[in-house]
Amino acid sequence: MFKHLQNEKGFSLIELLVVVVIIAILAAIAVPIYMNYVRNARSTEAQTAIAAIRSTYRVHYQTYGTTENYNVEEALKDTQLGNRTLLNWEFEVVGNPPTRYIATSTEEFPEGEGKQVWYDVDDAKYHGYGTGEDEESETSQEQILD
Repeated sequence: MFKHLQNEKGFSLIELLVVVVIIAILAAIAVPIYMNYVRNARSTEAQTAIAAIRSTYRVHYQTYGTTENYNVEEALKDTQLGNRTLLNWEFEVVGNPPTRYIATSTEEFPEGEGKQVWYDVDDAKYHGYGTGEDEESETSQEQILD
């Protein structure tokens, strides 16, 4: 029995091709799922920062009764976001009291600049990059502010 097995060495070309095809199919399924996971994680960084800025604006409003002379630079200073977040995202607040909080990616962002995540106070919902509404994420800054 062992003599017969000693004559067979290695794998046949068909067996190797089958393994390569299986690996390719698994990669074709796994890579998009992984990329979506990464996009959602990067979007979460902006969403968390926006939530912190919103909280800072609410505290300022409750303390002073208005957000009239309170700008996003002061809010960022009070929020004390991490340096990496500040390098990856630029923030903007629209309205008084705020109706929309916008985070736009900078050139330091791993996937490039111009990606936007925004929180609409009226919907109480995040929109844009990595939120499942990617067609809206391509909207220009002017359309978002309207």
